[in-house]
Amino acid sequence: MTDEGSPLDCLRRICLGFPEATEKEAWGDPTFRIRNRIFAMMKRGDGRVSVWLKAAEGMQQLLVEADERQFFRPPYVGHKGWVGIRLDDDPDWGQIAYHIRESYLMTAPKSLRDKVA
Repeated sequence: MTDEGSPLDCLRRICLGFPEATEKEAWGDPTFRIRNRIFAMMKRGDGRVSVWLKAAEGMQQLLVEADERQFFRPPYVGHKGWVGIRLDDDPDWGQIAYHIRESYLMTAPKSLRDKVA
């Protein structure tokens, strides 16, 4: 994964590469969905660019403790285990793609999960 383009361009390349993934604006920001269920959302509300994703149980805490400059507990969905990843400070797009893939797999029905390598 290259990091050419804006953070939104990079997110689109990753998220829209999954089977049946779509983009829809909500709350003034782009969200990425599978069958109308959100698996990733770009946020800019706090003056910083980030992506919010579903995370496996316990993963949010591990990521935030490992690097609180990049990972955070987002408002509104953090209590449900979602994790925020900051995108405005030279992010590791390979790592971000991995976390987006995991979020997609947690959201997609089995028939689509089986199509993801």
